[in-house]
Amino acid sequence: MNTDDKRSVPPARSPARKPPKRVTPQYLENAALHYLERFASSTSNLRRVLMRKVDLSAKAHGTDREEGARWIDELLARYVRSGLLNDETYARMRTESLHRRGASTRLIAQKLAGKGIGRDEADKALDSLREDVGPDLDLTAALALAKRRRLGPYRRPEQRESQREKDMAALGRAGFGYEIARRVVDAEDPDGLLEE
Repeated sequence: MNTDDKRSVPPARSPARKPPKRVTPQYLENAALHYLERFASSTSNLRRVLMRKVDLSAKAHGTDREEGARWIDELLARYVRSGLLNDETYARMRTESLHRRGASTRLIAQKLAGKGIGRDEADKALDSLREDVGPDLDLTAALALAKRRRLGPYRRPEQRESQREKDMAALGRAGFGYEIARRVVDAEDPDGLLEE
């Protein structure tokens, strides 16, 4: 094959992106309601989502960023007054959900902080969960994670010893201390741990 016969092939193009829409108060309201239909959110998180839209509109259309921020503040204040946004309820629901999935109290606090929930609200949510579940949240969460991921006592008996260090490491990465990880991984009867 002669190298002169090669034709240059144009690079593959990705489909053209539509420019972002121009932000208006009504557009922000529609975007906020659409987001809240799909996800529970804290006030701070919804503000961050909407501000991204304002920033994109400012770049594409020259929208005034400060005016957009003012629209968002008015919208969020209205949602808080009406009860559509409630950080305390969000924190409690998110805490319960994360705990059921096996998140440590440390990880729960980090996730809540990432969504803009303050330390006091996070502590209230964890205290409320302690009243419902019991004082040892990390132990119950570690057991839930072990069960979900089939670690420690939830493994087949012939695998337990060979996988012990991996199971301990998995619980450690999830935010559990050494003592709790050891108790869960070495437990013969996981349900008996909660009764001790």
